[in-house]
Amino acid sequence: MQTIRLRVNDKVYEKLVWLLKKFNKTDIEIISEDENFLKDKAYLQRELNEIDNGKAVFYSLEELEDELDKVISKHENSI
Repeated sequence: MQTIRLRVNDKVYEKLVWLLKKFNKTDIEIISEDENFLKDKAYLQRELNEIDNGKAVFYSLEELEDELDKVISKHENSI
């Protein structure tokens, strides 16, 4: 599946959305670039930049499990 990004004049926006909705949802999906989408996109771009620049910190599966065990043991009695 391909993705395109359009900038649409307010005058034709409703007509375009109406037309796109005529297609099957498996053929065309309308993805709104709302505030959450843009925040997530910016966050992921920063993360990718850290990886590309060699500044990202990676953990092994064992290190992750150790950290999760610490967090669980810290909070398991507070429920």
